[in-house]
Amino acid sequence: MERIATEVDGVALTLTHLERALFPNGFSKGELISYYLEVSGALLPHLADRAVTRVRFPEGTTKDGFYEKNLPGGAPAWVRTVPVATTTGTVDYVAVDGRPALVWLANLSAIELHAPQWRVADATRGPDGIVLDGDDEPRATTLVVDLDPGPGVTPADSAKAALLAATALAELGLEAHPKSSGNKGLQLGIGIEPTPCSQVFRFAQGLAKHLAREHPSVFTATMAKDARPRLVFVDYSQNLAARNTVAPYSVRGLDIPRVSTPLTWEEVAALRPDSQLGFSPASVCERLQEHGDLWQAVLTTAAVLPEPPA
Repeated sequence: MERIATEVDGVALTLTHLERALFPNGFSKGELISYYLEVSGALLPHLADRAVTRVRFPEGTTKDGFYEKNLPGGAPAWVRTVPVATTTGTVDYVAVDGRPALVWLANLSAIELHAPQWRVADATRGPDGIVLDGDDEPRATTLVVDLDPGPGVTPADSAKAALLAATALAELGLEAHPKSSGNKGLQLGIGIEPTPCSQVFRFAQGLAKHLAREHPSVFTATMAKDARPRLVFVDYSQNLAARNTVAPYSVRGLDIPRVSTPLTWEEVAALRPDSQLGFSPASVCERLQEHGDLWQAVLTTAAVLPEPPA
């Protein structure tokens, strides 16, 4: 096994198989590591103080990947963890609080990085870890509106849905910021003051039902697959304390490397039926040079969550 000793921000790391292709187009593990290092200034604030779930593809995206929540065996002693109490026991999530942890995960072929809407600072730690429900549930700092396109929905249709959802939110005093999921859909992020996750979930559920009622030819609030042809499902469950959402700037484990990318509203409005919603890692690096982090306001805004729309 090829092993390369290096150092990132004063932390010693051993990297392996940097030449291994993780995607059919040849995009390698070394390129994944380089990408995450280049975007770390924008990415890390969205992961900071959160319990990070990874999707790993040890044999590349031509083979099945797997979700990983617990700290993997053989982890260095310096990797910080976030213990979370679940019905099946304590889960020790990885805390991605710096570039060394980011590089270490990428070296494990952790292509995707997902985070909950709450931070550790806004959660209560019980004897078995952070409590996810009851009076001590975490308080979310983000409301996410996940717009999941059903069969037959084009990027132009998703753009219309995003604009309608953002308008409904604006009428309630909430400013939404769009990003691509990196796959087929769009997601809206709204920075909120720390609010119990169950309350955020109820708001998102109410918004989903409102949108489906007001625009039945565009939206559905029903999760069942057979209810979604040519409709956009508003996945409100992303706001539950136990759920997580792909982080902005995370690569997705698809047939080619695409990134969950913050967008401008002008870009959303310009989407056509044949548009691609995924940006390449190289283009995302260029976008950061040009625009900076278009999702920074999601971190710095602390809006008061109103009652859900009637």
